[in-house]
Amino acid sequence: MKTHRGCVHIDLCLVWLLNPFIFNLILSGSRLASCIGMLRIHKRTNLDDKGATGLGGRILPAIVTLALATSCFGQAAQPASGNRTPRTVVVSIPDRKLAVVDDGRVIATFPVAVGADVSPSPSGKFQIVNRIANPTYYRSGTVIPTGKDNPVGTRWLGLSRKGYGIHGTNAPRSVGKAASHGCIRLRNRDMERLFAMLRVGDAVEIRDERDEQIAQIFGDEQEELAMAATDQPSGQ
Repeated sequence: MKTHRGCVHIDLCLVWLLNPFIFNLILSGSRLASCIGMLRIHKRTNLDDKGATGLGGRILPAIVTLALATSCFGQAAQPASGNRTPRTVVVSIPDRKLAVVDDGRVIATFPVAVGADVSPSPSGKFQIVNRIANPTYYRSGTVIPTGKDNPVGTRWLGLSRKGYGIHGTNAPRSVGKAASHGCIRLRNRDMERLFAMLRVGDAVEIRDERDEQIAQIFGDEQEELAMAATDQPSGQ
């Protein structure tokens, strides 16, 4: 029994007719070897002595081939982390605020607690290296499971600076103050919102001084002080 050399070409035509997108992926070379193996899933037993088959014997293998090709290329076609551009977290230590910037546009801001004077937050540029929901707290031999007493709250975003991260808290009244061991704290409800907006690889900038960019993101410090003063009730 001879092998029909055109069987792969026939299957490619069928794949193109049923789904041109998969056809283009095949031609691009992504996982080509695996795909060719699947495209030839029907074996020589499907062929007659003249190297041809009937229509009924070809449609089912083509459908199976298409399904396997879809599985093969699904992850290549859809990035695991989505197709959005990387985001940047900007933390202003003087303002004690955090902003999420997407393509130059601020999409969210949150009040934060920053490092205390004896344990200041590190300034510089970092990346998010891990994301943990309901983390367990480890420090100096202390282990605290997830729950209301956990000092890092309900979410943790680890930074590329070892030992530092952005996290929730079991002390929400500390937010807005210089009170942490160096990490950036948010109220748990805010942290859960932030957690959903970010992914591994997003950038984090912690700034210890105000400049023009910080003023554009968080507003002018003098304006905020003036607004706060006008909000205070006048004495008699």
